Amino acid sequence: MIEILTPAELRRARGAGALVAHILRTLRQRVAPGTNLLQIDRWTAEMIAEGGGRSCYVDYAPAFGRGPFGHYICTSVNDAVLHGKPRDYELADGDLLTLDLAVLKDGIAADSAISFLVGEAEPPGGAELIDTTERALRAGIAAAGPGVRLGDVSHAIGAVLTGAGYPVNTEFGGHGIGSTMHQDPHVPNTGRAGRGYTLRPGLLLALEPWVMADTATLVTDPDGWTLRSATGCLTAHSEHTIAITEDGAEILTLP
Repeated sequence: MIEILTPAELRRARGAGALVAHILRTLRQRVAPGTNLLQIDRWTAEMIAEGGGRSCYVDYAPAFGRGPFGHYICTSVNDAVLHGKPRDYELADGDLLTLDLAVLKDGIAADSAISFLVGEAEPPGGAELIDTTERALRAGIAAAGPGVRLGDVSHAIGAVLTGAGYPVNTEFGGHGIGSTMHQDPHVPNTGRAGRGYTLRPGLLLALEPWVMADTATLVTDPDGWTLRSATGCLTAHSEHTIAITEDGAEILTLP
């Protein structure tokens, strides 16, 4: 299903996006070496409730997961890149952490992800991975707008990722979003310009470039959810929810 929001629904979407952005910004400020992933999950649950939202993850049980997910945020560390299930792990100095959060508020969902280095140590290549996904996200957003083909957005994202020398996995990518977290259309992180669905005002998209340093192959943890690089290499992931408007694209999850 591809959902086109009304102006009133778009106003509610801005509220959901602001809540997601606030929570991720607060978590980034709080996280330090020694922070436990389960504590991050508890903080997230508290802030979602305080903000009048509802988790999109707790009862989430898609075909690819061993659901329901049962937690409030995805916490992926180092070689984990997607759907990282919170566990009893204390972050170490130099860990590369990805936080991926989706929240429903007033009937509309918003989804965003950030990757950052914990503490002062810098693992080789970590900063470059994060920078590349952030640049790819900016390129995808810049390409989006009314009348633009979805392939143009995917192509813009993929050009940055492959241009930096990273392989691209197309099993998981961006997606439509609205009254539910995951909707059509699928937004691959590489594609052919001039192809695909034509973007329309009122469409919400969650764009989410992610890469693994030296592989495009994922493996799944025994928890049935956490996806890691097959080689154990570092990974990074950046995501924003955007709204297609008459004038271009509006970022709803910008801090």
